[in-house]
Amino acid sequence: MTDSDFYARYAEALATYLESTDEASLAVGHELGRRALSERMSVLEIIENHSRLVEEIQQRGAPHDPAAPLQFLLQTLAALDVATRGFLDGTKRYEQQRARAENLADRDVFRDALVNSLQEGFFVADHTGAIIEINDAFVDITGYGNDGLPYRAPYPWATNETRTTERLATLREVGKVTTETSIRRRDGSIRWVAISINAVTAQGVDRNAYVGTIRDVTSARAAVERERTVARLATAVSAARNVDEVLSTALAQSRSRLDTRRMMAVVWPAGEGDPTVHTAGEPTVTNWLDLDEDWRRTFEDARDWLPLTVTPVGAVPSEGATRGFVAVLSGARDVVVCLEHRAPRAVSTEDRQLVLALFGHISLAMQHVRQLEVARETSLTLQRSLLPASTLPAGCAVRYEPAVPPLEIGGDFYDVLPVGDNRVGIIVGDCVGRGLSAAAVMGQLRASTRALLLTGAEPALVLEHLDSVAEFIPDAFCATVFVAIADLDAHTLSYSSAGHVPPVLATGSASPELLTDGHSLPLAVHRDEPRPQAVRPFPAGATLLMYTDGLVERRDQSIDEQIARVAEVVADTVELPVESVADEILSRLAPAEGYDDDVAIVVYRCPPAPLLIDDDASPRQLSDVRHRLADWLHANGVDEPLADDIILVVNEACSNCVEHAYRGRKPGRMRVEAEMRDGQVQISVVDSGSWKTPPADPGTRGRGLMLMRKVTDQVDVRGSDDGTTIEMRFQLP
Repeated sequence: MTDSDFYARYAEALATYLESTDEASLAVGHELGRRALSERMSVLEIIENHSRLVEEIQQRGAPHDPAAPLQFLLQTLAALDVATRGFLDGTKRYEQQRARAENLADRDVFRDALVNSLQEGFFVADHTGAIIEINDAFVDITGYGNDGLPYRAPYPWATNETRTTERLATLREVGKVTTETSIRRRDGSIRWVAISINAVTAQGVDRNAYVGTIRDVTSARAAVERERTVARLATAVSAARNVDEVLSTALAQSRSRLDTRRMMAVVWPAGEGDPTVHTAGEPTVTNWLDLDEDWRRTFEDARDWLPLTVTPVGAVPSEGATRGFVAVLSGARDVVVCLEHRAPRAVSTEDRQLVLALFGHISLAMQHVRQLEVARETSLTLQRSLLPASTLPAGCAVRYEPAVPPLEIGGDFYDVLPVGDNRVGIIVGDCVGRGLSAAAVMGQLRASTRALLLTGAEPALVLEHLDSVAEFIPDAFCATVFVAIADLDAHTLSYSSAGHVPPVLATGSASPELLTDGHSLPLAVHRDEPRPQAVRPFPAGATLLMYTDGLVERRDQSIDEQIARVAEVVADTVELPVESVADEILSRLAPAEGYDDDVAIVVYRCPPAPLLIDDDASPRQLSDVRHRLADWLHANGVDEPLADDIILVVNEACSNCVEHAYRGRKPGRMRVEAEMRDGQVQISVVDSGSWKTPPADPGTRGRGLMLMRKVTDQVDVRGSDDGTTIEMRFQLP
């Protein structure tokens, strides 16, 4: 419908209503209003048109109710009025909502600005623990930004100490958790933070959300932790006794704080040769050539640095990370120590301060350890130089086992020496104290005891005189000494003990006996009675074990039980050679971690009776002579190849006796005599036949004497009309 059509229809409808004034004609006006609204016609133009129509009607003088024109107009405008009111209300509501939205936007901007202005990190987590909102301080502390949201557990900054699940479970129960924990920043550095988390429950919602703050407390904690770590380190390394203990202690104290993977120390020798490598942690390296080439080059370069200049090594410039720290510890530049991180990492100022303190204490500990090593080596050298030489009587075995490094050695000593015709003196003693002073006292007491024995004095008298000697030797007070003399002709053992642990004597099938008689107080301790002396039978083949208390003293075991164990070992090994007995005793009684005190032992077995074979000088007896001689040599501890040489030359001498001594006469007797004396095997082959001087050129025969002279240490041949004697001597090794 066009505007002209609308206004024509409007004029017709108005005239009809003025004539009839009924409801039906009035409703036409309302319908025209709806059409005007749909056609978006101007309300002002409708009113102006209505005014013109009313004026025309009045000019014609047509009768009508004066109020009727206005009523028709209002009916037409009713639809337009409703629409207008709706528009106005909508506009108002729009303006209100728009103002409210602008207000909310301002509030969000203000909130964001407020949250980001906080120095503490701020975060919001949903009911699963996933972090969905963070502020700028959170990013600065952790290194993780908004681009990674949401962050779900386990969080990328979590370390082994960040137990998210447990803390969320606690939140569900108590609604709030406050704690300190370590985190790993995005750059790999370890930081300590204080975290406070609160559970928030909205009305009508059955799931919690969480809001929390995170504050960097690394500096404060590092200062306290550094002091604690340094204190623990100083205490621990002061007790370290070797380089490996120093490194293990340093690793334990720095592993969590500095993420230490390995501690290494490289020690260069005074002369030529590769340096020694000590390692704590993994991978373990003990050989210089097994180290990575980069580390070898770093250690060698470090020898040109100033002492205690702690330098980061293996830096990755693009990441600002370092592989570890290295420092040369001594002015001689022969000790370089390295701390290696588990992975390249950025190191904070607090970490550097801790590393400096760590290396400082390691340096002091290394100096202490090296002083202990020098003192121990000096003491051990002195100790060994004062112990008797390796030449000992037959049937004797000695052992000296110093305490496990780095423990200082003590004042244990022993001696075995001939003191007369077929008599052997045996000494075992233990001085009080450790180190050089104990070794010095040991040397003086051993020399004095040896001199007194050589005078022919009996054991009790030796100790009586030794008391007087000990009074003039500083630190000799309370030393313990056991002195024994074995008379190999009388087969007796005389002995006296000045406070020493009891020796063990095994004489055959019976149980070993502890020599507890003849016991008195240690040296230089006042007593009223003279030193006692005891005597025991010492038959051939009997085994005597003398030892110092380091063999049997244990912190967690009774000394009587340990002495009983010693007797059991002697009983088990009594059939073995004396050297094997000594080795078995040391190995079976050794603690798992090694002896923590010096051990000196003397094993002495009374030589068997001399061998005597007196039989017909016939070829059939030669085999019996060889077998009996071999058994005797074995019983005396003479092993191959010496035993084979002895059997060879004795068989040659007996063969000469059988073949030549009684030629042309009735066969006689041959006698073989063998004994152990003065570290030698002495053997004589005797016959009563005639002596024949060997020719200058024996040809292909008569070379038996040449063989004897070649194999034996000494051979003497005495011949006469009454018979021939061949004496041979073999030096025991």
